[in-house]
Amino acid sequence: MSELDHVVLATPDLAATVETVGRLLGVKPVAGGVHPGRGTRNFLLGLGSGAYLEIIGPDTEQPEPELPRPFGIDKLTEARLAGWLVRVDDIDAAVAAARAAGYHPGEPSPLSRATPDGRVLKWRLTFPLPSQGTQVVPALIDWGDTDHPAGELPEVSLLGLEVVHPDIEPVTAQLRALDVDVTVRAGNRAALIARIGDPDDPIILF
Repeated sequence: MSELDHVVLATPDLAATVETVGRLLGVKPVAGGVHPGRGTRNFLLGLGSGAYLEIIGPDTEQPEPELPRPFGIDKLTEARLAGWLVRVDDIDAAVAAARAAGYHPGEPSPLSRATPDGRVLKWRLTFPLPSQGTQVVPALIDWGDTDHPAGELPEVSLLGLEVVHPDIEPVTAQLRALDVDVTVRAGNRAALIARIGDPDDPIILF
């Protein structure tokens, strides 16, 4: 079974979203690093069980990137859960298995980012077909020999994660091809919903 790696909260205003998330949860997200050439940087918050929340937005210290920023950031007017990733140990084998099951998750590509303390983290991930909204089918990520960033993050509890989509059957089939177990329910539009924090008073991200 593929494991949740991280959930992506994309925002047009990184500083404001980081402040809001930290205030609501009582735990401050920490700086993750910059994505050179992509025009973004991120802040991270552990979710337990080796998973984390990535808050990603424009990096005002970088020049405008040649390509659009990922997760539709350039068109956002407010923060939203834009996608998620599941962790695999052998991404080439995972891609082959998904294709054999009838779903093409995309070719693995190498990426990296520089941390505030000068380290460079490297990983490989797939890019699913472009979506006009939330990417409800996760990408695959393989950290290789890089230490996983969740190991050094302050944590809050991830209480639940569910997928919402108008057409459940094909989405469920794609998730099954990736060996992902998550609740899928019908809704008017594609969305991810995450419940985080205190079980008696969680914050809900979507």
